[in-house]
Amino acid sequence: MYSFKNDYSEGAHPQILNQILKINAEQNIGYGQDQYSELAKELIKNIIAKKDAAIHFLVGGTQTNLTVMAAFLRPYEAVIAPHTGHILVHETGAIESTGHKIISVATTEGKLTTEQILAVLKEHTDEHMVKPKMVYISQPTEIGTIYSYAELNKISELCKQKNLYFYIDGARLGSALMSEKNDVNLAQIAQLTDAFYIGGTKNGALFGEALVICRQKLQTDFRYHIKQRGAMLAKGQFLGVQFWEMFKAGLYYQLAEHANKMAKLLKMALQDLECEFLVNTDTNQIFPILSKRVIASLEKKYSFYIWQEISEDCAAVRLVTSWATSESVVQEFVADLKQLLSGAV
Repeated sequence: MYSFKNDYSEGAHPQILNQILKINAEQNIGYGQDQYSELAKELIKNIIAKKDAAIHFLVGGTQTNLTVMAAFLRPYEAVIAPHTGHILVHETGAIESTGHKIISVATTEGKLTTEQILAVLKEHTDEHMVKPKMVYISQPTEIGTIYSYAELNKISELCKQKNLYFYIDGARLGSALMSEKNDVNLAQIAQLTDAFYIGGTKNGALFGEALVICRQKLQTDFRYHIKQRGAMLAKGQFLGVQFWEMFKAGLYYQLAEHANKMAKLLKMALQDLECEFLVNTDTNQIFPILSKRVIASLEKKYSFYIWQEISEDCAAVRLVTSWATSESVVQEFVADLKQLLSGAV
């Protein structure tokens, strides 16, 4: 049974595991103040061309989002997010548990627009309702689409005008950066946002996310928030060394590029088989629409999510490729699907 459910089913890339093994017996300062975390921070600061950024390594994406929003927002302040956003759908009310409302916005292809943000601001007028303070998006979106530089810049400019924080969830940021349609780099993201994170868990790390806080006033005492939320890993060197390894020679980009390449192979083969898609994506997630008969047969050999029912007979499924997905697995899946579509099985 091969899984296309996600991009974190495997452990970690061998280079990352080797680095963890190399430092395993060393004694290091704890709680993210070790030499490897410092090396990784300096690497990232150089890449984003922002020496005054604050960088913190946390274990997972939900933990990062929760800690950020609990730290940045006053008790009465709320987050504007697309209706497909991870914080709305897949984080078990983590943000709401801190007392912050998420204002859900129905979007096209998972992407927020400035017009939609303005509409939310217009609806929230006084102290009898929550005050929108943060705009949350993910890059890529939860359905694999990406924002262009122009789209991100428009949101950034509006946030500055309206005194909103602009925060990007980067769980799959590597996949967005290596998309053939991408025109944004990490340095530009750092200029456009108040904070964002670089996802490692879904791009070949054993675990870990690198939170980058760009706005200086949000940096104060952030380690207190990390500790209070139970997010400060005692053996923090095993977070830092992974990001050092991923960024010192471009491994982060190579792994994301491979995941995207495998998804593209799947997508092109499915297009050749005249499959339709729920949404057009150019990252490591694709959403083909298949008959329920075909889906049931594929599920005997592969695991994946049924994402959305399209009709009584059809549904869209989500197929996710990773740094470890092999071309042979992709070819085998395509061959099995071709056989099913031909009616031979």
